[in-house]
Parts: sequence; C-alpha cells; structure tokens
Amino acid sequence: MPLSHRWTLTRYLIEERRRFPSASGDLNALILDVSLACKAIARIVSFGDLEDMAPPAAGSTNVQGEVQKPLDVLSNDIFLRMTDWNGNLAGMASEELEVPHQIPAQFQRGKYLMTFDPLDGSSNIDVNVSVGSIFSVLRAPQTVVDSGRDVTEADFLQPGATQVAAGYALYGPVTMFVLSVGNGVAGFTLNHNLGEFVLTHPNLQVPEDTHEFAINTSNSRFWEPPVKRYVDECMAGKPGPRGKDFNMRWIASMVAEAHRILMRGGVFLYPRDTKDPSKCGRLRLLYEANPIGFIMEQAGGRASTGRQPVLGVKPGSLHQRIGLVFGSKNEVERIERYHHEPAVTDSVSPLFAERSLFRS
Repeated sequence: MPLSHRWTLTRYLIEERRRFPSASGDLNALILDVSLACKAIARIVSFGDLEDMAPPAAGSTNVQGEVQKPLDVLSNDIFLRMTDWNGNLAGMASEELEVPHQIPAQFQRGKYLMTFDPLDGSSNIDVNVSVGSIFSVLRAPQTVVDSGRDVTEADFLQPGATQVAAGYALYGPVTMFVLSVGNGVAGFTLNHNLGEFVLTHPNLQVPEDTHEFAINTSNSRFWEPPVKRYVDECMAGKPGPRGKDFNMRWIASMVAEAHRILMRGGVFLYPRDTKDPSKCGRLRLLYEANPIGFIMEQAGGRASTGRQPVLGVKPGSLHQRIGLVFGSKNEVERIERYHHEPAVTDSVSPLFAERSLFRS
C-alpha cells in the first residue's frame, strides 16, 4: 500500500473509538503518550554506547533483585514522565518500582491504571539483540475514580481478562508498536521521515499450527514431566510421535519471541520448574504475562500457565511471577493436555537415547 494511504496510529485509534460513540478519548490519549515514550526509548537504544549515560550506583538492583542497567532506569523514567501528567491515569506499576507510582498532586487523576516493563530483555543490549517495552492498561476501581485517593497494590490485582488494552514496542532493525484495544491486534512501524507509527500489519493472526518452539533447554533438568514430554516429542522429529520435524528458537528476549510468533507462528515456553521451589515461575504476571497473553489471545493464539488460561489468574501480589506458555493455539492446548494427563515416565530424550552397533 502506498505510504500516503497507510493509517497512522492516531487515525487507527480514532477509527477504533468510532465503535464507542460515548467514549471520552482518554484511552486514545494515553496510548499516544505511551507511543511517544516508546519513540524516545527507541532513539536512545539505537545510539547504543554512543549515548553517554552514567551507570546506576554500584550494586543497584530493582525490586526483583536484578541488577539495573542505565537504560532500565532511564526507560522507566521516560514512561513515568510521558504519562503521569495527562489526566488519564490514576496510578502506575513498573518492574523497576517496588510500590505503585502515584500521580503527582499537581496533575489530574484519571480512570485508568497502567503496568509496564520499561525495557524487557535489557540484558541483551550489550550484544545488540532486539529488546522492547511492554504495557498493560486496566480500569481503576470505581472507589479510586470517585475519591481520587492514592492507588494501592490491591487496585492492580485484576485478572488479565479485565485489560482494556495492551501492547509492546520492539526496538530492532525497525521500531514497531504492536497494540490491541480488544478488537484484534495491529502492528505499526516507526516511519522516521514522518516521526509517526504507521499501520503496516493490520489484523495480525497467530497460525494455529507450527513447527517451531522456544525454550531455554539449559533448564531441562528442572522441568516438570509434561514439559519434558512435550520437548522430547518435538526433538524426536518425523520418526517420533508428532510425525514432523520441529525447529527450536531461543532469543532470551520475550518481546522478540512474541513478535516472531505473531509474524509466523510458534510456541514459547517459560514454564514453572523446580529450579527455585519458592517461585511459581520466572515471568511477571501483571506486566509481562498478562499483556503478552492478551495480545496472543486477540490474535487467535493462546496463552496459558500450562494448566489454565493465564488471563484467568487472579494476581496475589504486584510482582507475582508465573509460568507462561503462549503461541499457536493447537500447541499450547497440547501442552495443557499433557499437564492434565497422568505422567508419562518412560519418555527418553532423543538427545540421550541409547546408541549401539548391536542394537536390534
């Protein structure tokens, strides 16, 4: 389609708003501010080591206990600064903040809450691998809207199915902004000549079937039996029970993994395992699993803990971790089925299958 005929993000949001004539436009304004934050982060990421940034204080970590990189802190500040003034938010929660961020007293408070991971995959920055930002928009409880009180952790503890919108920005060879406002998924590419996100991937759909899976196999000794069974069957290829060959991918940047699956299908597994029994998973429910799960479901895919739809999980804490499987619907449903079936104890990984010249 010629550039002159492509919709900008602004026009897309206006057209979506037409479906709700009584809508105030607050959600549109919020998403445009988020997109502006993503443009600012994209610019900084693109400069890499050319950007002169002072490192955080020695030993500085976030609430997760993870070492903070300069870009983590800066990206978080950009998200806060670009969105807390607009009168659309009642409060925010971030991977980098232990407690919710309150809207400054001088600004009006709105009817939405936002959770976000300002720079997902930042450990890959040093090796120039694609990273991204993830965000989720929820309705603030009516008690917050009516009273204008400060938000609490409990206000954010809503199942993912209640999300109003979710999206991510991908900072790669091109910068993309992928969004769902509950009516499918659309992908926008940053046109640097215009300074605008332009609709390039309308109505993204995840294929129901796939021959690609993504998992960190270095954790295989900690996997639960259903996950081990699934991966072993994929690795067995055409001679195995699946009757086809699979390719394995692992980028270790969830935004990049999710984007690949949206573009061509696949399944991503970061399941619960026994590596750290005190944790129910690695990924954060509110600002990683839920927004990515919302996007996958809106694109015809599926997102699960392995045992149940992730969007149905009632959060118990702001920074709750969870196991996550998402992608092509038929593969995710197979993994769920394996979790509900009796354990298969005689599965042998093809990587360690017995070999002998004298095997009959």
